This record gives sequence, C-alpha cells and structure tokens, in this order.
Amino acid sequence: MTGGDQLSGGNTPGTEQGIEHEEFHNDIIMMVDDEPLMLGILEVYLVQAGYRNFIALDDSTRAVQLIKEEKPDCLFLDIHMPEVNGFEILEAVRADPETRQLSVIVLTSDTDPATKLKALEMGVTDFLEKPVDSSELVLRLRNALIAKAYRDQLTYYDGLTRLPNRVLFQQRLEAGVTSAQRSSSGLTLMIVSVDRFQNVNDSLGPMAGDAVLVQIAQRLGELTRDAGYDQRKGQEGTARCLGRLGGDEFAISLPGIVGEDQIAEIGDQVTQVMKRPFEVQGEEVVLTASLGIARFPTDSIEASQLLKHAGAAKEVAKKEGRNTLQYYTSEFTERANERRSMEADLHKALDSHQLRLHFQPQLDTASGRVTGMEALVRWRHPTRGMVQPDQFIPLAEENDLILAIDGWVIEEACRQTRAWHLAGYEGLQVSVNVSARQFRQPDLAEQIREACQRAELAPSCLTVELTESLVMGNLDKTARLLHELKDIGVTVSIDDFGTGYSSLAYLKRFPIEELKIDRSFIGGVPGNHEDSAIVRAIVAMARSLELEMVAEGVETTDQYQFLEELQCDRVQGLLLAAPLRDAEFVSFLAKNWNQIEQSG
Repeated sequence: MTGGDQLSGGNTPGTEQGIEHEEFHNDIIMMVDDEPLMLGILEVYLVQAGYRNFIALDDSTRAVQLIKEEKPDCLFLDIHMPEVNGFEILEAVRADPETRQLSVIVLTSDTDPATKLKALEMGVTDFLEKPVDSSELVLRLRNALIAKAYRDQLTYYDGLTRLPNRVLFQQRLEAGVTSAQRSSSGLTLMIVSVDRFQNVNDSLGPMAGDAVLVQIAQRLGELTRDAGYDQRKGQEGTARCLGRLGGDEFAISLPGIVGEDQIAEIGDQVTQVMKRPFEVQGEEVVLTASLGIARFPTDSIEASQLLKHAGAAKEVAKKEGRNTLQYYTSEFTERANERRSMEADLHKALDSHQLRLHFQPQLDTASGRVTGMEALVRWRHPTRGMVQPDQFIPLAEENDLILAIDGWVIEEACRQTRAWHLAGYEGLQVSVNVSARQFRQPDLAEQIREACQRAELAPSCLTVELTESLVMGNLDKTARLLHELKDIGVTVSIDDFGTGYSSLAYLKRFPIEELKIDRSFIGGVPGNHEDSAIVRAIVAMARSLELEMVAEGVETTDQYQFLEELQCDRVQGLLLAAPLRDAEFVSFLAKNWNQIEQSG
C-alpha cells in the first residue's frame, strides 16, 4: 500500500493537499538496530514529534520478513549489526519489487567515506549519524516521507483527476476483499463507463474531454465521500473507494453492500449525476454512463476477477442500450472468451485471405439499368462459416483492425470495379463505407487516390459513404477532409440520411453529392403517412440542393413504385438482390444489361 494518510483517501480531485499541509503521523515507521537503548531513544523523539505507529526490532535476522509483512513507510536501519548487517538487509529490500522503493535512512556512527558511498550505491534515502539529534531526526524523516508521498502520487494516482489509478484501486479492492473475508461480509464493485465519450474528443477536442473527465471525477468523488470514505490509514479495506481505471472508465468499491436495492440506489445516484450537463468551453455536454456490477463472494473471491467480471457486465450494458446497470453472470465470461477468440481470429483473417467482398446492385430508376453497387465486406471463417458484419465490424472498430479492413475494402473494390470496366461494363460506380477511425486518418484522401491509381480506376467511379453522425462531428475538420476527397474526384455520399442531426446549412457547406435515405424510412412507405412524408421531404431537399438520391432497403414493388414516382435516382435492396459474390453479381449485371439492350 502507499504511504501517508494524506494520500489514503484521494476520492475527490483537488483535496489531496496533505503533502504540504498535513503531518505524516499515521505513517508506519520501522527501526532496526541491535541496541534496544537506541530504539527507545528514537521512539521517544518520534512520539514527541507526534508520530504514533512504530515497529522497533533489535533482531536483524527477522528484519527482511517483517519489512515485507508490515510494509513500513520509512525504515531507520543500523548498518553494523551481528548476524545480518544493514547492507544485507538493504540488498534484500532493493531486490524485492514490493519493497524496492522503500525510503531507508541509515543510522551509523561510522564516518568512513567508503561505507557511506556503498550505502548510496545501494539506494539509501538519507543518513543520520549517532548520537542522534532529535530535530535532525524529525526533519530527515519528514523529508523522506514527503519524497515518498510525491513518488506515490506519480505511481499510484491518475495525473488528470488525482484519483487512485488502476494499480492503487486494485490494491484497495484487494484490501476490501480481505476485510470482507475476515468479517464474512460482502462487497460490490461498480465500474462506471461514460457512453460515447469519444464524441466529446472528436467534436470539442481532447482538452475539453479532459475537462469533462475532471468534472465527472469530482461528481463521483462527492458521492463516494458522502457515502463515508474513511481516510485514516489502514481503513482502506472497510471504506468505499473511487478510482480511475483509465480512459473514460471509473470504478467504485462498496464494502458491505451486496443487496440489489442498495446497489440500485447507488447506481441511480451515479446515473443521475452523470445526466446533469457538463459545462466546457462555454458549451453544455450531455452524457450518460453504463454501469457494470460484480459482487464478492457471489461472482468471485479474487479482486482481479471482480474487475474482469464487472468489466464484462459493463460491456453488456453498453451493447444493450447504454445508460443502464448490468449485473455480472457467468454467461458474460463465455461471451468475453468468445469475443477474445474472435478477435484473435480476425487478426489472421486478412493475412489468410478470409475476407470477401459482396456487391449489392444499385438500379437507376429512370433507365432500369444497374449502374453501380455497394461493396460490403464479409468474413468466411474456416470453422465458424460466414461471420456476419454486425459480429466482427464493431470488434474491429475497437482497435486498429478496422483501418486494415477499410484499406483492404477500398483496394479490392477499386480492383474489381476496374476489372468489370475492362470486361465491358464501363461507367459502373462502386460505393464503399468508411469507418469513423478511417475517416479521422489525416491522409485518407491520399490513401484513396493511391488505391485508385494502383487499380487504374478513375476516382469519379468511386463513392465514399460516410454516416450522417460522423460527418456532423468536428465541422471544420470534416469540411477540410471532404474537400480533400472532392479534390481527388471521388463522390461523397451521406449514408443512413435522416437518422442523425444534419441541417440544411451543413449540407450546403460540405461538398456532398449524394444522400442515401435510411432503410428505416423506406420500410414504412407508402402505407405509413409519416415515413412517406419524411421520404418526400428528403427527396425534395435533395432536388433543391442538386444532390443524387439513393434509397436503400427497398423490398417490395410498392416501395419501388413510390420511389420511382418521386424520381428517386437509384434504389437498392432485396427487391433487386441481396449482396452477391463477385461471380453472382456479374451474372446479375449481365442479365440486367442484356434486358435493357433488348428492350431498347
């Protein structure tokens, strides 16, 4: 555990001022000297200075084991002792990772420079000559404890929020588990993960994101402190603790609480403080949080497993709608293991040529001709069979795999389209989806230009589809990136249009040439009045802005006729064909073109 009591609480950022203003009187001071009289003198001086916790040992053979068990904050060590001397103890202390950073003040009457040099080489903190002066003793001890406190601050506390970091939080959770075992009581671990926090960084920048995290830590800290965190040293196992695990994740240890009513009450308090708007850079940011719960001893008797299980529950909470609380069940571990297995397999998929492109035809409503297609990635796993995109794309988006997949899709789509041009289907247009991670790459336009160049495909034959919510992120950056895409000649299309937050002003600002009406609206036409009105409005707006229109998810003849009457430019969906493999697509394409030629 870390040292002084001024760092034992640490639940509310900005309150850990103890390094400057509080004494270290609760810190554990250990003294190893073979002279009982010297130990008595040291203790008298320290008691007079206000210190209370001492371990005095005149048997140097027990020193190393006792240091490991008691974990003192500072060690006074005599060098010249029988059986086991101070150098041997110091060597053992520095060799053990758990005690390597222990502050050691050497007690010595030896004035030999070689002795002091050897001690310095072994990492002693300071020297104190015998006979000991009380004022000097107190000053050197305080300096050592201050240095340790700052070192602990860097090692065990998050630099941004000043909360305990993952290392310290896990230590305190372990103390809580140990205390719960001794008292035959329970403990609940709650992980708090901010929903869609990346949107804050993307729209307002990382400095704004940091400011929001500090406010979150303050609010959660107030809840935890009010719940009764005991800052006295040694009480960590019985007191509630808040820590920042990293990124946008926080954790709360709740000793003595296992009842669902109590947990639900605390969870509701957390979600309520998260819902209050955060103010940053003169703007209000509204956020929610997903909570994962694991309980001792029901879910595990080990702190590390509780962290793992609460994390798994948190992931389920996010997948099932966010802004909710989820308890761990063993099923989550099975899911997590399956997820890790799939992630490992996905790493191999590109190198093993397991990814395939399927193509969904897009039909021009005016001519009845297939003029383009959307390229959609599929994964044929050697044992799992065909893995659906909704199973592996979200997984890939959580790491850099999505960048490799997006790059491969663009390359392969360009290559295949050019091959069909050479086969006689000139002018065929291909659309590819670009993920948020890929869109944020500063050289995206150059990557696409080079892919077209390698395939010898005119950039005008490539359409880049971006989701509406993605485009509405950082507007200045988005405008720059879209203009770069426009400059190389590719078409920019807004996918899933109507589900986000676009306005007419933004559409006019960006070099957008195409809108894709989301399938959620198409499913209700022509029978649903509201959906029909929305589709009519979108088509009318597109016409006024001279934008191309594509309707996706067309499954019935009535839907097609409705869109044809509105003069929607192109349609795609199961009415025409499901996404097809390359050989199936070219057969579908050939049949369509032959019919058009024969009818013409």
